[in-house]
Amino acid sequence: MAFYECVLIARQDVSASQVESLIADYTKILEDNGGRVAGSEYWGLRTLSYRIKKNRKGHYQMLRIDAPAAAVHELERNMRLSDDVIRYMTVRVEELEEGPSVVMQQRNTRDDRGPRGDRRGGGRFGGDGPRGDGPRGDGPRGPRPPRDNAREAEGGAAAPASAPASEGAAE
Repeated sequence: MAFYECVLIARQDVSASQVESLIADYTKILEDNGGRVAGSEYWGLRTLSYRIKKNRKGHYQMLRIDAPAAAVHELERNMRLSDDVIRYMTVRVEELEEGPSVVMQQRNTRDDRGPRGDRRGGGRFGGDGPRGDGPRGDGPRGPRPPRDNAREAEGGAAAPASAPASEGAAE
């Protein structure tokens, strides 16, 4: 028998328990045809990169299968006929991996980052942004130049002192 990994995406309208019943049905199909499901992982309800059949999200499930080719063809035929499965992909592999898949390993490492406030950037208006400009404004370009107080006293932008007078236009 050959080894396969099958990832399927179920509609977002379907509950997680209904996805489990789908997987139970597919497991029974494989066992009836001489195969077995070596492992199964539920990856959760995830956002799709683009809309598929008017769905923006989908329930992802991965199956590790040890079955003959005929059993996998029957499984794929049933997934194609099901309205709850919007996409599937089956890949033949040399051997079945033990332990969690890469997707589940990445999910576990995200929890180690801590709360959002601990990250560099300080929020929308806060402290040390990506340029390093703290509350004093002394970023990598140095401190800000002093403001021109004469402009502020007049209530707006004042004309430079060297501007020519507009009276007495040349003829």
